Amino acid sequence: MDISVSEREQFIFKKIAKAAEELNLQAFLIGGFVRDKIIGRNTKDADIVCLGDGIVLANKVAEKFHPKPPVSFFKNFGTAQIKLPDIEIEFVGARKESYQLNSRKPEVIPGTLEDDQNRRDFTINALAISLNSNDYGSLIDPFNGLKDIREACIQTPLEPLQTFSDDPLRMMRAIRFAAQLKFEIAETTLNAIKQDADRIKIVSQERITDELNKIMLSEKPSVGLDLLSKTGLLQIIFPQMMALHGAEYVDGKGHKDNFYHTLQVIDNISEKTNDLFLRWAALLHDIGKPATKRFEEGHGWTFHGHEAVGARMVPKIFTRLKLPLNEKMKQVQQLVELHLRPISLTKENITDSAVRRLLFDAGEHIDALMLLCEADITSKNKQKVKRFLQNFEMVRERMKEVEAKDHLRNWQPPITGEMIMQTFGIDPGRNVGIIKDAIREAILDGVIPNNYLAAHAFMLEKAGELNLYPV
Repeated sequence: MDISVSEREQFIFKKIAKAAEELNLQAFLIGGFVRDKIIGRNTKDADIVCLGDGIVLANKVAEKFHPKPPVSFFKNFGTAQIKLPDIEIEFVGARKESYQLNSRKPEVIPGTLEDDQNRRDFTINALAISLNSNDYGSLIDPFNGLKDIREACIQTPLEPLQTFSDDPLRMMRAIRFAAQLKFEIAETTLNAIKQDADRIKIVSQERITDELNKIMLSEKPSVGLDLLSKTGLLQIIFPQMMALHGAEYVDGKGHKDNFYHTLQVIDNISEKTNDLFLRWAALLHDIGKPATKRFEEGHGWTFHGHEAVGARMVPKIFTRLKLPLNEKMKQVQQLVELHLRPISLTKENITDSAVRRLLFDAGEHIDALMLLCEADITSKNKQKVKRFLQNFEMVRERMKEVEAKDHLRNWQPPITGEMIMQTFGIDPGRNVGIIKDAIREAILDGVIPNNYLAAHAFMLEKAGELNLYPV
């Protein structure tokens, strides 16, 4: 083969070649698998295109394995899939497809290998390897995709406006590949994205968000996010993010560009974690700044309350982007709301009470919060960065001390609302909340220890102030 494959992969491709020969079909390995093998990236997905019925070929291939693997097929799309323990293989008949001006669904008709390669998004994804006996293993590269891989260049096989008009999501895919592969987008291709950006509106939100998440999970997400901004796509798909752009000066006093600060923060956190939603928390940590920006005479620019405003924006952003509205969203919201708290602790003599409150409010996400806060240090002053990191380490040490003593992580007060109602024979209402809050605050402030007996005694005392007595 013209690409380097493992013995296991060679064994599988020989079986596919044999099945295709028995059906008198021509078959080719095509797309991302070929690209990644040439680049040297790990890949577990292979696409097979045949001149005929891909579903029939998939069933024939499955019969070559013992035990026979199940075949998933999608008649509407003419595709089938076989999942083996070490690789997933998708089969499809060669085809021509195009999109009408305002349609999200392509018109598809059978085609040749050349037709199929023409419809590919980029030259680096149009490479094919023959699985046919007369030229098994030979590379078919009509658009010099191999050259583009060597030159780290992303460009379309046909005229870019036509390629993007056929499927506008390819504009985001170009940017995603640039971020993932560390390739450059060819100037003509990049200009076409800028020119055709508005057409992204016909693509479903789910497909857009899938690409956005892949950009977020790349090694350096700022590369893709900056390209989304510069091409005009970000203004359409995520305008709240674009609103962070720009630095304004009044009377010689300015503020940093919060867009590029945010990109630095997401790159910083990406060096420490592959968790998609921690990266989303980094992306959204200052999203409330445009709405809270004020200039105060004699002081300069302020963004008071931007963490609370940003936290309230999170559910709306997740809803619009069709991101999950579950615990992951709540985690991001909590991290956005609390991201200034650890920093504020470094500016004062840290009391046990302040540490307890942070541990209580952050709960199981305290480690993620500290990771976000450290990523939020983007100063070019190395001494300043060193000082901040030392302060954060001091906060971590104090949290360990308080946690070891009080066990407040994921803590719930020892007296519940049910206990209060049973003790005093009262129904749910304002007094239950007053007593419950008072117990919690007393424990967090260190007025009483974190145990049932102390909390119960304090409950009786507080209830007495409200003229409530045990029944």
